[in-house]
Parts: sequence; structure tokens; C-alpha cells
Amino acid sequence: MTKLIIVDDEKNIRIGLKTMIEREFPDQYELIMAGHGAEAFELYQKTGADIILTDIRMPVMDGITMIEKISAEQTPVEGGRPQIIILSGYEDFEYAKAAIRYQVVDYLLKPIRRDELFTSLRKCQEHLAKRSRMAEQLAVTESYRQQVQSARLQELFLMQNMTEDEVRLWSTEIGFDHYKLPFCVAVVSYKYEDGSRMKKEELMSLTQHMLESMEGEINTSLLDREGRVVLVGGPSTQLADLSFLAAERELEGMLIGVSSEGNTLEDLVIGYHQARESLKYTFIYPKTRLIRYGKLPDNRRSYPLPKEKIHKLGNILGTNHEKEIGPLLQEIFRIEQLSELDISYLEGVSRYINEQVLDEVFRIYGEASVEVLKLYRKVGVMSNFRHFHDYFRSLEQLLLDLGEYIKEIRSAHSEHGEMKEAVAYIEEHYHRPLNMAMVSNYVSLNYSYFSETFKAYTGESFVTYLKKVRIRKAKELIGKGKLKLSEISAAVGFENTRHFSRVFKELEGVSPQEYREKLLSR
Repeated sequence: MTKLIIVDDEKNIRIGLKTMIEREFPDQYELIMAGHGAEAFELYQKTGADIILTDIRMPVMDGITMIEKISAEQTPVEGGRPQIIILSGYEDFEYAKAAIRYQVVDYLLKPIRRDELFTSLRKCQEHLAKRSRMAEQLAVTESYRQQVQSARLQELFLMQNMTEDEVRLWSTEIGFDHYKLPFCVAVVSYKYEDGSRMKKEELMSLTQHMLESMEGEINTSLLDREGRVVLVGGPSTQLADLSFLAAERELEGMLIGVSSEGNTLEDLVIGYHQARESLKYTFIYPKTRLIRYGKLPDNRRSYPLPKEKIHKLGNILGTNHEKEIGPLLQEIFRIEQLSELDISYLEGVSRYINEQVLDEVFRIYGEASVEVLKLYRKVGVMSNFRHFHDYFRSLEQLLLDLGEYIKEIRSAHSEHGEMKEAVAYIEEHYHRPLNMAMVSNYVSLNYSYFSETFKAYTGESFVTYLKKVRIRKAKELIGKGKLKLSEISAAVGFENTRHFSRVFKELEGVSPQEYREKLLSR
């Protein structure tokens, strides 16, 4: 509804105007009444108004003074300044000039004629509708402009060694001239305790909501190509406030990297990369939500990859030397120097362990249990964890699990007692609806262990071996010549004759009928 304030010091006139408007425009206006300009101005400040219908000569504050005060407001009430219609019983040109100065929509003389009042109100409605359309168009235009600028900023962050002409062009396209200087760049991420990341749209919404409750000005905010929020504002203390606010709200997963201060377009690009680099180091410091680039050690330590120690780590898996895994990992990752290390060293070590230890275990021994595989997939990417100590503990646990897995595989390969028992079980129960899970349970072996060990023992997969046993038994029955092929199919464990014929031809090269005819022709 349109909010309309009626201002007149005569109560009867206020009520009369209200009645006329309600009859002509039912349910179209929210009508508020005031007895003088001061009261109307106070109402306007509290609730706003779309239209103000006001008398001029009133006690306490006249209409013109009220209009002047509304026009002087630095920040108009949401929706823009109100449409104003002046009512007066005096044909005073000075009032008319005031009305023109303050862009009053209409100037009506008392006594008010209904048709003139209604015409003025309709004119106000047209102005409001036009303003609303323009506001919508501006909002769409502004939204599009921001989207374009965000896309261009994403491209700018990848630029290097720009020429002066390129600097001028980029400055124009992203509106850099309007940035408040100096500025810092912050890159914001959110990782849950399990290492998963907050969705980028949720992260942007959360960050913007938090910024609303902070003082200071942010030049721009956008999502980078990795789905992190990038803020450009200043100074760095303001961006630090975001971290304090996250702590107050117990948002443990909000992690922030902040650049050094800058003043130029080139500094904007440098700042983005500094902030990204700083964000990485929150991985090393578990109690730190925000890291400034200037606070990172100047000479972060890096070393050649400890390849021999990593190979040793792989060699001791499954050898009853589990107690050596933890201390060896601490040496490999240089835990005592962790706070001084360049994170690229940790990333390199992680990759090499993946390639030379974890991947090799599964290449040689096959797939382990589902639980081990889940941990393997997570540990394979260090950034899947919020902090390094979470990664380290998970890696250590995975290596211990793999050690047990390897021991079981080796034990099964060396003893073969379970495999002999499994083969005997198949020979006895081939005619039943067997599957590998049933047989592995019978010999009390893990499904994955059983699969690998059975193949190593027989030279064939479980499915192929079972097929061959059944076809061998079927050939024996065909040779006796007493049963129909459909009866033989059922007797050796096939669900239907078609499947039996297909498998028989797959292994023997001829159909069961052709095989029988061949025997009879001898």
C-alpha cells in the first residue's frame, strides 16, 4: 500500500480528506494524520512516506519548514523522497515559489475540490510508479555491472606485467578510481571440521552478513574461481575484525588470508596472491583463523624431498614395525620445524607419499575394505583437511590400517589353508546359488582379501573359477546321456538354460547340444 501522511492543524479537514481518499481509492493508501509539521516530520523519520498532503500555515512548524527539513535530509528514507501536495487557503506567490523550489507535485487551494485532489494523487502515483521502474532498471543495471566487474577482476588476478595502457583499461573496467586507499585484499574460505568446504553461495552470504555489522568500507567483494570470497578494503585492521567476529560467533571454520596494504592496480593483483598464500598457512597453525602476509616468516624453510625415508615408510608396512610409522612420519614432515616450513615442502611430501606408498600398496595388493578406501581417498588430497594435524593423524591411521591389510594378504598367500578349504567348498556346493561373499564368509576372510588371495591361489577370479567347475560337472552329466540339457543346467547351478548355454559355449567353443552330438557320433 502507498503510505500517505495528511498534515493539517484542523482536525475536521484531516478527517474529511481521509474520508474522501478512502472512498475514491479503497485499500490503496495507508493513511496517517498529523496536526502540524513537527509531528509529520517525526512520523516521516520513523516510518517514511510515499506522499505527503500538507497545509502551509500551522502552529509549531509550518508546512514549508517541514518540507525544507525533509529535503535537507542527507539520507532519504528508503524509497526516495516523498511526493508532496501543498494545501493552502492563501493565494501567496511566495508559497508557490517555495513549492517550485522543493519540487512539489501540486499546489491546491482551499476549499479542496475533490476532482483536483484526486487528479493530484493520481499524478503522484504515476511519479511513484515511474520511480519504481527506474529503480528496478538501475538495480538490474547495477547488478549486471557488478557481475561484469567481478568477472573482470577474476581475470585481472591472473594478469602479469601489465603495460600502462592495460593498467588504465583495467582501472576503468573495474572502477578502481572509486576504491578507498590504501586497501588490503582478503581471501576468505570456510572449512568444516571434516575438511569439507562451505558452498560458495553460502560463504558469500555469510561474509556479507557479517560485514554489515562492522564499521569501515569494503571496495568490492566477489568469488574467485576456486569459490573463495575475495574482499578488497582497508585497512588490514578492519579485515581482522572479521576474524574476531567469526570467533565471537564460534565460526571455527572461517579462515582468512590478508595481504599487505596497497595503493595501485598492480598492488591489487599482488595483494590477491599474497592473501591466497597467507590463507594456505592457516593449515599449519590450528588456532589461527587469520594470517597477514607481512607476519609470515621472511625465509620460510624448504628442503629436498626425503625420498629415502618415504621409501622406508613403504617398506615397513606389514612387517610388524608399526611403532616406527609415527616417529618416521614426524621426521619426514619435520614436525619440530613445522611453524617455519614453506608449505610447498609439505605439499611435495604429501604428493610423494601418495605416489610411492599409498598408490603402490593398492597397485600391488588390490582394494582394501571400504573404510580404508574412504580414508585413502581423503588422505590423498591434503587440502581435504582443515588443519595439518588432522591430515597427519589420518595419514598415520591409514598407514597403520594398510600395514594390517598387507599382513593379512601375505598371511593368506603364504598359508593357503583357507583357499584349499574355499576350493573344496566350491567343489561340494557348486550346484547351489554361490557367490564370493558366501565363500569368503565360510572361510572367515575379508571379502577384498579373499578376492585377491583366491585369484593368486587359483590363477583365476572367483566368478571364472566357479563357471569352469560347473561346466566341468555339466560335461560329466552330458557324457552319461541320461538327463535333458535343461535338467543338467539346473543340476550344476545355472538359473536358466539360456545362461547355461552361453557360458558353455564361452568356455568350450560349442553349445551343449553340439557337444552331446559330438559325443554320440564317436
